[in-house]
Amino acid sequence: MPDQNPIVIRSAANQEIKELRALETKKGRSQQNAFVSEGLRHVVEAVRRGWRVSRLVLSESASSSELLREAIQGCEASGGRVLTVTDELMTRIARRDNAQSVIAVIEQRWGDLEAVIAAPRVTWLALEGIRDPGNLGSIIRSADAFAVAGVLLIGNTVDPFSTEAVRASMGSIVNVPLIRLDEAAYLDWHRGWTGRTVGTHLRAELQPESVERGSATLLVMGNEQSGLPARIAATCNQLVRIPMRDGADSLNLAAATAIMLYAVTASAGA
Repeated sequence: MPDQNPIVIRSAANQEIKELRALETKKGRSQQNAFVSEGLRHVVEAVRRGWRVSRLVLSESASSSELLREAIQGCEASGGRVLTVTDELMTRIARRDNAQSVIAVIEQRWGDLEAVIAAPRVTWLALEGIRDPGNLGSIIRSADAFAVAGVLLIGNTVDPFSTEAVRASMGSIVNVPLIRLDEAAYLDWHRGWTGRTVGTHLRAELQPESVERGSATLLVMGNEQSGLPARIAATCNQLVRIPMRDGADSLNLAAATAIMLYAVTASAGA
């Protein structure tokens, strides 16, 4: 440990730990305007991206390293507090047996709709009414991989800063700007959108490979149960359907979104 004689927190009744565990709920995250990220690599990525780490929680057995020192310095530089807890308490905090040795409390950050501008070779992603946090986190991970400029969360979409969504994003939550808005705000904003809008629909005739890559694009995906609402589907210039074998029920939304991102984006490495 960088601090050779840290004060080790051993009880879940400690006020700092109570506040940390409150972040398991949407109410707690909203009240503290914060979320939890687990794992040293993900915490360092957040620090490097300029996110404010308000608390850094280290397990008693955490090994000293350059990355850990960077995480500690990033936390302290933004006025955050570094806490040390027993390994047993870390397991209780994480609610999993293979708990990470580093957990961070990070201040939430939301993007601005005014930043969503059509530009060549730039793709934005809009998600309507996504219910499953694991799906949302996996989609954010794919959006990061395909260099998506940002994700619009339309309507009653699950909290992207929930623990399950953040875990599923594998750290990408800090790399992809998130913008939240209701359906009416989306429809009003879309009137000024100058790029193309591509969506998926069961009745569409075109397939993903028909979509030309490289154009300024907004990809719109609907929720797991009902797909795109009619009013949002009507904003699409191009609707496509991912082909499946006869008798197949449906694709997982995260998988379908990854397929569509590959279809519409210019190569992230280009």
